[in-house]
Amino acid sequence: MEVFLSICLGLGLSASSGFRVFLPMLLANIAAMSGWISPAESFAWLATWPAFFALLTATIAEIGGYYVPFIDNLLDTIATPAAIIAGTLLSTSFIQIDNPVLHWGLGLILGGGTAGMVQVGTGLLRLLSSKTTAGLGNPVVSTAENVASFGLSGLAIFLPIIAMVLVVLLILWLFRKIANLRKTK
Repeated sequence: MEVFLSICLGLGLSASSGFRVFLPMLLANIAAMSGWISPAESFAWLATWPAFFALLTATIAEIGGYYVPFIDNLLDTIATPAAIIAGTLLSTSFIQIDNPVLHWGLGLILGGGTAGMVQVGTGLLRLLSSKTTAGLGNPVVSTAENVASFGLSGLAIFLPIIAMVLVVLLILWLFRKIANLRKTK
Protein backbone atom coordinates (compact mmCIF):
# COMPACT_ATOMS: atom_id res chain seq x y z
CA MET A 1 0.00 0.00 0.00
CA GLU A 2 2.93 2.32 0.72
CA VAL A 3 4.24 2.01 -2.84
CA PHE A 4 0.77 2.76 -4.23
CA LEU A 5 0.41 5.87 -2.06
CA SER A 6 3.89 7.05 -3.05
CA ILE A 7 2.96 6.64 -6.73
CA CYS A 8 -0.28 8.59 -6.13
CA LEU A 9 1.69 11.36 -4.38
CA GLY A 10 4.28 11.52 -7.15
CA LEU A 11 1.67 11.49 -9.90
CA GLY A 12 -0.40 14.22 -8.25
CA LEU A 13 2.61 16.48 -7.75
CA SER A 14 3.76 15.79 -11.29
CA ALA A 15 0.41 16.75 -12.79
CA SER A 16 0.48 19.92 -10.68
CA SER A 17 3.83 20.82 -12.20
CA GLY A 18 2.11 20.79 -15.58
CA PHE A 19 0.13 23.82 -14.40
CA ARG A 20 3.07 25.55 -12.66
CA VAL A 21 6.59 24.18 -12.63
CA PHE A 22 7.84 25.46 -9.28
CA LEU A 23 4.73 25.74 -7.08
CA PRO A 24 4.33 21.95 -6.53
CA MET A 25 8.04 21.67 -5.76
CA LEU A 26 7.72 24.51 -3.23
CA LEU A 27 4.70 22.86 -1.58
CA ALA A 28 6.51 19.49 -1.54
CA ASN A 29 9.47 21.27 0.09
CA ILE A 30 7.25 22.80 2.77
CA ALA A 31 5.47 19.48 3.37
CA ALA A 32 8.80 17.62 3.60
CA MET A 33 10.28 20.20 5.99
CA SER A 34 7.13 19.91 8.12
CA GLY A 35 7.38 16.11 8.20
CA TRP A 36 4.12 15.49 6.32
CA ILE A 37 5.87 13.65 3.49
CA SER A 38 9.32 12.12 3.12
CA PRO A 39 11.36 12.27 -0.06
CA ALA A 40 13.77 9.47 -0.89
CA GLU A 41 17.25 9.75 0.63
CA SER A 42 18.83 10.92 -2.61
CA PHE A 43 16.27 13.75 -2.72
CA ALA A 44 16.82 14.95 0.86
CA TRP A 45 17.84 18.35 -0.59
CA LEU A 46 14.12 18.92 -1.24
CA ALA A 47 13.56 19.31 2.51
CA THR A 48 16.17 22.04 3.08
CA TRP A 49 16.02 25.79 3.65
CA PRO A 50 18.19 26.64 0.62
CA ALA A 51 15.74 24.69 -1.56
CA PHE A 52 12.86 26.57 0.09
CA PHE A 53 14.30 30.00 -0.73
CA ALA A 54 15.26 29.00 -4.29
CA LEU A 55 11.85 27.46 -4.96
CA LEU A 56 10.01 30.39 -3.36
CA THR A 57 11.89 32.86 -5.57
CA ALA A 58 11.29 30.76 -8.70
CA THR A 59 7.60 30.33 -7.85
CA ILE A 60 7.05 34.06 -7.38
CA ALA A 61 8.86 34.84 -10.64
CA GLU A 62 6.93 32.16 -12.55
CA ILE A 63 3.51 33.18 -11.24
CA GLY A 64 4.25 36.86 -11.86
CA GLY A 65 5.51 36.16 -15.36
CA TYR A 66 2.27 34.48 -16.36
CA TYR A 67 0.39 37.73 -15.74
CA VAL A 68 2.50 39.70 -18.23
CA PRO A 69 1.19 39.67 -21.83
CA PHE A 70 3.48 37.99 -24.37
CA ILE A 71 5.73 36.74 -21.53
CA ASP A 72 3.04 34.20 -20.62
CA ASN A 73 3.16 32.63 -24.09
CA LEU A 74 6.95 32.71 -24.05
CA LEU A 75 6.94 30.99 -20.65
CA ASP A 76 4.76 28.22 -22.06
CA THR A 77 7.49 27.28 -24.54
CA ILE A 78 10.05 27.13 -21.74
CA ALA A 79 7.63 25.52 -19.28
CA THR A 80 6.97 22.41 -21.34
CA PRO A 81 10.44 20.83 -21.01
CA ALA A 82 10.78 22.29 -17.49
CA ALA A 83 7.46 20.70 -16.45
CA ILE A 84 8.61 17.32 -17.76
CA ILE A 85 11.83 17.60 -15.77
CA ALA A 86 10.00 18.80 -12.64
CA GLY A 87 7.39 16.06 -12.99
CA THR A 88 10.09 13.43 -13.34
CA LEU A 89 11.98 14.76 -10.30
CA LEU A 90 8.87 15.08 -8.15
CA SER A 91 7.56 11.62 -8.91
CA THR A 92 10.99 10.03 -8.54
CA SER A 93 11.47 11.86 -5.23
CA PHE A 94 8.53 10.10 -3.63
CA ILE A 95 8.02 6.79 -5.45
CA GLN A 96 9.40 4.16 -3.12
CA ILE A 97 10.80 1.41 -5.33
CA ASP A 98 14.24 -0.12 -4.78
CA ASN A 99 15.03 -0.98 -8.41
CA PRO A 100 16.72 2.17 -9.86
CA VAL A 101 15.77 1.42 -13.47
CA LEU A 102 12.11 0.91 -12.55
CA HIS A 103 12.24 3.87 -10.15
CA TRP A 104 13.53 6.35 -12.76
CA GLY A 105 11.52 4.72 -15.56
CA LEU A 106 8.28 5.20 -13.63
CA GLY A 107 9.37 8.70 -12.68
CA LEU A 108 9.97 9.65 -16.30
CA ILE A 109 6.97 7.90 -17.82
CA LEU A 110 4.38 8.61 -15.13
CA GLY A 111 5.72 11.86 -13.73
CA GLY A 112 7.31 13.49 -16.74
CA GLY A 113 4.64 12.23 -19.11
CA THR A 114 1.79 13.45 -16.93
CA ALA A 115 3.38 16.85 -16.36
CA GLY A 116 4.08 17.18 -20.07
CA MET A 117 0.51 16.32 -21.06
CA VAL A 118 -0.97 18.79 -18.59
CA GLN A 119 1.48 21.51 -19.70
CA VAL A 120 0.66 20.98 -23.37
CA GLY A 121 -3.04 21.21 -22.54
CA THR A 122 -2.62 24.45 -20.61
CA GLY A 123 -0.40 25.85 -23.36
CA LEU A 124 -3.10 25.13 -25.94
CA LEU A 125 -5.67 26.75 -23.67
CA ARG A 126 -3.53 29.89 -23.33
CA LEU A 127 -2.96 29.99 -27.08
CA LEU A 128 -6.72 29.73 -27.65
CA SER A 129 -7.29 32.46 -25.08
CA SER A 130 -4.70 34.66 -26.79
CA LYS A 131 -6.35 34.17 -30.17
CA THR A 132 -9.94 34.69 -29.04
CA THR A 133 -9.47 37.48 -26.50
CA ALA A 134 -6.30 39.16 -27.83
CA GLY A 135 -4.62 38.11 -24.59
CA LEU A 136 -7.15 39.79 -22.29
CA GLY A 137 -8.41 36.42 -21.03
CA ASN A 138 -4.93 35.11 -20.24
CA PRO A 139 -4.86 36.41 -16.64
CA VAL A 140 -8.03 34.41 -15.98
CA VAL A 141 -6.35 31.32 -17.43
CA SER A 142 -3.23 32.01 -15.32
CA THR A 143 -5.29 32.36 -12.15
CA ALA A 144 -7.10 29.10 -12.87
CA GLU A 145 -3.76 27.36 -13.45
CA ASN A 146 -2.37 28.74 -10.17
CA VAL A 147 -5.41 27.51 -8.26
CA ALA A 148 -5.28 24.12 -10.00
CA SER A 149 -1.58 23.69 -9.25
CA PHE A 150 -1.98 24.68 -5.61
CA GLY A 151 -5.13 22.63 -5.08
CA LEU A 152 -3.89 19.49 -6.80
CA SER A 153 -0.55 19.71 -4.97
CA GLY A 154 -2.39 19.96 -1.64
CA LEU A 155 -4.58 17.01 -2.53
CA ALA A 156 -1.54 15.00 -3.59
CA ILE A 157 0.15 15.67 -0.27
CA PHE A 158 -2.83 15.09 2.01
CA LEU A 159 -5.19 12.88 -0.05
CA PRO A 160 -3.00 11.19 -2.67
CA ILE A 161 -5.56 8.63 -3.90
CA ILE A 162 -8.14 11.35 -4.63
CA ALA A 163 -5.43 13.36 -6.40
CA MET A 164 -4.60 10.37 -8.60
CA VAL A 165 -8.24 9.90 -9.56
CA LEU A 166 -8.45 13.59 -10.48
CA VAL A 167 -5.24 13.33 -12.52
CA VAL A 168 -6.62 10.36 -14.48
CA LEU A 169 -9.87 12.26 -15.13
CA LEU A 170 -7.90 15.36 -16.18
CA ILE A 171 -5.80 13.38 -18.63
CA LEU A 172 -8.85 11.68 -20.12
CA TRP A 173 -10.47 15.11 -20.53
CA LEU A 174 -7.33 16.49 -22.20
CA PHE A 175 -7.23 13.55 -24.64
CA ARG A 176 -10.88 14.15 -25.48
CA LYS A 177 -10.30 17.88 -26.09
CA ILE A 178 -7.28 17.21 -28.29
CA ALA A 179 -9.26 14.61 -30.27
CA ASN A 180 -12.09 17.13 -30.73
CA LEU A 181 -9.61 19.77 -31.93
CA ARG A 182 -8.29 17.36 -34.54
CA LYS A 183 -11.82 16.60 -35.76
CA THR A 184 -12.63 20.28 -36.26
CA LYS A 185 -9.52 20.93 -38.38
